[in-house]
Amino acid sequence: MLITDFLRSSRRFSGLHAASGGFWPTAILTATFHLIALARIAQTETNLFAISLSLLTWIFLNCLWLLILRRPAVAAALSLGMVELLILVSQFKFKITWMTATFLDIMVIDPDSVAFLLSVMPGLRLAVGASVLAGLVLLVLLWKFDRFRINRLVSAIAGIVVLGGIVGLSNAVPEQPWEPFQGVNHVSSFTRSTVVSLAEFTNGGWLEIDRAVASKLKAVPADDTCTPAGRRPHIIMVLDESSFDIRKAPGINVPDNYGRHFESIDGKSRTLITEAAGGPTWYTEYNVLTGLSARSYGRMMFHVTRLAAGRVERGLPQALRRCGYKTFTLYPAYGAFLSARRFQKTAGIDRMIDSHEMKAGDVEPDSFYYGKAVKLIEKERGRDPLFLFVYTAANHFPWDKRYRPDLTPRWKPLNVNAEVDEYIRRQSMSARDYEAFVARLKRNYPDDAFLIVRFGDHPPAIAPRLLEPKWTDEQIAERIMNQDPRFFSAYYAIDSINFKPVDLSSARNRLDAPYLPLVVQEAAGLPLDSSFIEQKNILQRCDGMFYRCKDGAEARRFNRLLVDSGAIKGF
Repeated sequence: MLITDFLRSSRRFSGLHAASGGFWPTAILTATFHLIALARIAQTETNLFAISLSLLTWIFLNCLWLLILRRPAVAAALSLGMVELLILVSQFKFKITWMTATFLDIMVIDPDSVAFLLSVMPGLRLAVGASVLAGLVLLVLLWKFDRFRINRLVSAIAGIVVLGGIVGLSNAVPEQPWEPFQGVNHVSSFTRSTVVSLAEFTNGGWLEIDRAVASKLKAVPADDTCTPAGRRPHIIMVLDESSFDIRKAPGINVPDNYGRHFESIDGKSRTLITEAAGGPTWYTEYNVLTGLSARSYGRMMFHVTRLAAGRVERGLPQALRRCGYKTFTLYPAYGAFLSARRFQKTAGIDRMIDSHEMKAGDVEPDSFYYGKAVKLIEKERGRDPLFLFVYTAANHFPWDKRYRPDLTPRWKPLNVNAEVDEYIRRQSMSARDYEAFVARLKRNYPDDAFLIVRFGDHPPAIAPRLLEPKWTDEQIAERIMNQDPRFFSAYYAIDSINFKPVDLSSARNRLDAPYLPLVVQEAAGLPLDSSFIEQKNILQRCDGMFYRCKDGAEARRFNRLLVDSGAIKGF
């Protein structure tokens, strides 16, 4: 009698009401769904923060469904289905793109990713259809079986309290750049990305743009073409993975002639200030293709290429197409990675050849991509000049393992630190393969003109500790957070074959990465459109700085000019 009275009073207090009997079967079924969800969270979340955020997410989902349906067993089943689907989709995405799922996968629909997904899983439509049908049947049965109802006011209050905890935790612990690449914490990462995405979007949008500016960019007619005074060279840009001049760090031994790799045709060594301090190549990819700053996206910077896809139609490839160039990229990952294919198409790339099409392995020597570039030139050269954006990958982290020792059989260690020595060994491989590439172009195309611009996409992840070996991790992290240029310094170099660079006046000794498209066009002798003329004025006013100039004010103003001209849209 006492137990019965206790259960009745508990149900009244919690807002739980039975429609007609069946308490224990419903309670056991509901508890089973909760235990399965907790087990999945324990399997896939790896630290206290991730587990806490995932548990809050689980509670919130239940409160949401209870607010709508009131049935605890049905709410638990639907919440479990959502969590399990999220984990499976995130795990599958990680296998394909090396990144876990985020809220942007919902907010930013990526046709390339959908098409790729259907191509690698031709039976996906049938499997999804069968799963949906089975789920509906299960829900109908649960609907009839679930005899209990939860008071909506109780669900709403609990949901609001839990949502406050989710928002607080998500903002208190910012996501680190490497986290999406770990293949874990699927639920917590998705939840945190949801909070950050919605917060950025509601606080003025994803892109920093001035509300209004007095001036306007000169409109370019749709049928306008540029008419350079001289010969149009083929243009090749080489993304030299994780490369910087390690001689900037104290106490490092390097091979003879190590510095030659960082010199331009005029003998100068130039520094490129990137927006990544080791890791996100796509920040610099965005810089050098659009001529814009990834930092303009604030906390959404990590997803810059996804956000720019279909929206940012300004940049180097677009300008080169106007001058009659055919534009290509040789991309060392799947084109679906961070919407890279769609982003590059919007920026003006006619054709991306990704790792799948090239039949590339996980990591290939630079000579592999240079060989593909030579074959592409042979196939496509003709009346129109070519633009090739060639990525390399051999110097990608980690450096704690010897990569392809057969390619350097005579290598002798130069440094006690094995990781540093491996990094330098791979740099020497990159320099050798690049020299062979240039020699092959000279041999195969003695009458063709080439302008080649190489650049490091960011310093390696090991660079900060090498640059300041006496500093603590906290001191280094503070300097990186404050955008100390030393920790963002890579290099860029300008070479040519059968061609003399026309104008190198913008090729400053220290240059922010968004200006590199301007340098390329001037070196090639191509007339600038109005947006690049304006950007050159910014370069001169800001002495080679872009976003760093006036704390982002110049970048925000320039973004507004591009929005007003129609080159940026949808933000």
